[in-house]
Amino acid sequence: MKAFWRMSSRDATGFKFLFSIVFIYALMSAIVYSVLHMKLISPLPSDAPLERFSEARAVEHIRVLAEEIDGRQEGRPGLKEAATYIKSQLEMVKERAGPNLRVEVEETQVDGSFSMMFLGHSISLGYRNHTNILMRISSVHSHDTDASVLMNAHYDSPVNSPGAGDCGSCVASLLELARLVVDSGWIPPRPVIFLFNGAEELFMLGSHGFMTKHKLKDTIGAFINVEASGTGGIDLVCQSGPGSWPSQIYSQAAVYPMAQSSAQDVFPVIPGDTDYRMFAEDYADIPGLDIIFLLGGYYYHTSFDTVDRIVPGSMQARGENLFSVLKAFTSSSRLKVASERKSLDVDANNDMVERAVFFDYLTFFMVYYPRRVAMILHNFPAALFLSVPFFLYMMDHRTHSLLSIFWAFLRGVMHHFAGILLGVIFPVLFAVIRLFFAYPMSWFAHSYLAFLMFIPCSFFGLLIPRAISDRVSHCQGVTSKKIMKIEPSDEARFWGAFGFYAFSTSAYFFAGLNGGFMTFVICISMLLGWVAFCLSVKSYGYNSIKCPMFYVIPLVPCLLYSLYFGGILALFLIEKTGMMGAIPPPYGFYLADVAVAAVIGIVTGLCLGPVIPVCDRWLAKSSILKFLLHFSVVMLAVSSQFFPYSKDAPKRVVLQHTFMSAGGNEITGSSYDLAVIDSNSMEFVFKHAPEVAEELNVGPSFSLANAEASPQEAWLALFPISCVVTTNGRFSAKASNISERYSQFPYLQTRKPQTIFKNGTRRVHLELSLGLVGLQEKKSFLCYYQICLLTIGLLPILFICSSLEEIWVTVLNITGPLSGWSFADGKPPAPELPPGGPPSYILRLSGNSGEKWIFWLEASSEEEVRVDVAVLDQRLDEETIHLKGLFPKWSDVIAYTSFLSTYFF
Repeated sequence: MKAFWRMSSRDATGFKFLFSIVFIYALMSAIVYSVLHMKLISPLPSDAPLERFSEARAVEHIRVLAEEIDGRQEGRPGLKEAATYIKSQLEMVKERAGPNLRVEVEETQVDGSFSMMFLGHSISLGYRNHTNILMRISSVHSHDTDASVLMNAHYDSPVNSPGAGDCGSCVASLLELARLVVDSGWIPPRPVIFLFNGAEELFMLGSHGFMTKHKLKDTIGAFINVEASGTGGIDLVCQSGPGSWPSQIYSQAAVYPMAQSSAQDVFPVIPGDTDYRMFAEDYADIPGLDIIFLLGGYYYHTSFDTVDRIVPGSMQARGENLFSVLKAFTSSSRLKVASERKSLDVDANNDMVERAVFFDYLTFFMVYYPRRVAMILHNFPAALFLSVPFFLYMMDHRTHSLLSIFWAFLRGVMHHFAGILLGVIFPVLFAVIRLFFAYPMSWFAHSYLAFLMFIPCSFFGLLIPRAISDRVSHCQGVTSKKIMKIEPSDEARFWGAFGFYAFSTSAYFFAGLNGGFMTFVICISMLLGWVAFCLSVKSYGYNSIKCPMFYVIPLVPCLLYSLYFGGILALFLIEKTGMMGAIPPPYGFYLADVAVAAVIGIVTGLCLGPVIPVCDRWLAKSSILKFLLHFSVVMLAVSSQFFPYSKDAPKRVVLQHTFMSAGGNEITGSSYDLAVIDSNSMEFVFKHAPEVAEELNVGPSFSLANAEASPQEAWLALFPISCVVTTNGRFSAKASNISERYSQFPYLQTRKPQTIFKNGTRRVHLELSLGLVGLQEKKSFLCYYQICLLTIGLLPILFICSSLEEIWVTVLNITGPLSGWSFADGKPPAPELPPGGPPSYILRLSGNSGEKWIFWLEASSEEEVRVDVAVLDQRLDEETIHLKGLFPKWSDVIAYTSFLSTYFF
């Protein structure tokens, strides 16, 4: 302690400067937090004027969809109830319409079959009887063939989730928006179509049905797809296109713009998809926007996705944005039907195909420019960097040679790159070291811990190159002449850092990416800061502490945006680590911590990197480096005492009650298959939930290495999502009364004799029955009694017992010489190629499980075709409900029943 107080005056000045910088960044962070969490938005109450969008009215729709309706999953009664509610609300809006509006409401059933790539897997999908609700609002003078704007949201929700955010919030936004269109007195210049599709969670089936079957599909001239990856916060434009027109419309019209073209560079890497794909890529080229709630990812696809988790202000900002952008789309002369878009001259309408660069500044305003402008802007910094050595040489060619200046600048680039690299390496290194004595993800429920843990050691890494350079210079006694009253090494470091960001900007551009705006803004801000710094040196002298502050002040707007940009990235990642998948040990143990540490290191470099080349002279002191190092160690130790999970940040667990069936009426085995989808394994779960371990007959010495792993085929019902449940275990299940509940199980059988063709191909005709429910004894007797009465002619209709109670999806894995089938235009998808196994073809079926699926398979030889069938039923038996209830409150258990059976033909 005495040594601390006896520090030199230079060290004391350095600490004062450090704490000043910390204070500035803390203020900026508070502003960014307020923006990201919509603290600056004032939600309107339910009694707000009818010509305004009201968050309270929209939230009331969410409450009905997520609380009053019990589950909006395919196969559950709640999905139909939701469709009925949505249609009734639209009918009420229709009744309010004035004489100048034509309002049409319809309910359609969609079916179809197609193939697609998802998460790197090729699969085929067949579906039937999914419900879409549609409203079309137009002026009385419009025509059915007029170009229209589509507003899309899905009302189904994932298994085990009430779906308040995903996507009750989306449906509520459009219901309130539809009311607003009618009540505001606005007459849309072009028709507006509101599509509420009922099967997005099953791989965008509702939107596929609309785009392939509906009569209005070719009239869509633009669309806005509303989605949610959480419960609110930033409502980001994650995808825009084709072309730059949709993003240009958004930039001009949005009240609270939230859009970054860099999101389009990142989104293809994220495992997931939205209905945007069906409208803009796979089945049409409609220009449109994909707008997604990003924060609140802790609750995404969990039972905690409830109405009370909706971030206040988020719905208000979204609604006002949607209404304003909708008006702009309908008024645009570029709104074209499909046939007109195809006939457009590309050269004359370059903005219809060219992508643009755009970003919002803290939702206050938006910057937009086409890529042809970016070609000049984003390469200007690199050109300037290459020009400066010639300028400096001309100023004083007797002191420094041109080659020596270029070499100094190049060393400056390498110096800054080394700092950025070390700023990532040190957090990763500390994260790995911490895991030797602590559980992973201790920061998960307390996101601020991740920043307190990794920012100081990243800052430490950023300062290391300067500390080493100063030590080497001191040891060698290097002296050199100054340019512009500034140390040449400092000037070279500044221009080296500038060159690093300049070349990064150019690299972004030539790689065809759209995220170079961030480094471009850094370059321009650094130039302004450098001018201020040089002027201050002339006034106050090189050694004055005021000079670096003059450099920092012009950078504040840029640094504020860097914090905003980096904050979105870091918070999104932290919240999503709970569902990023569990890679088998040993690597999976480190994955989440290393990923978060690396990203925070990158964000720290982005936010502090521009300050370093000038300010590191005051900060790269041994005393400050020691302080940062000690602080990092203390935070790593403190963070290890925190529990990773809470009700506000639950751990996700998958509980599958698996039944193996044969012959349609026999159970040959059952088990519990348990999986986690983050870095903390089942050992962690059993240690902190001993009741679960006891119920599964697992002792306290349970080891994942010695446990029986679930075979990959056990998770067939989740395919291809099953790729995230690689860390799992199989446990014996108690004897079940399943036979009393079900009189028949899923069963695949031949429907008629196979057909043999001249080329040796054989066609197998099949029918898939999903089983009949054995209802309560009284109802079973009634069913039998009515069947008997039917046989003697006393009843005109057969009372049919319902199929498996709440089927979400049926998945078939077909192996063998498959050459064709009756799905997806007769063409099987690209085969899965499991290691050491034969090629297999995946087919997912959904919708109306009470009817049999009738289809055929074609084999190119006499070799047997094997068909594995997995049926996911959302109903649980009493034993599974009891087991689920034993899990702690800080976990979210996705529980369901899976019926597996195998057939050969």
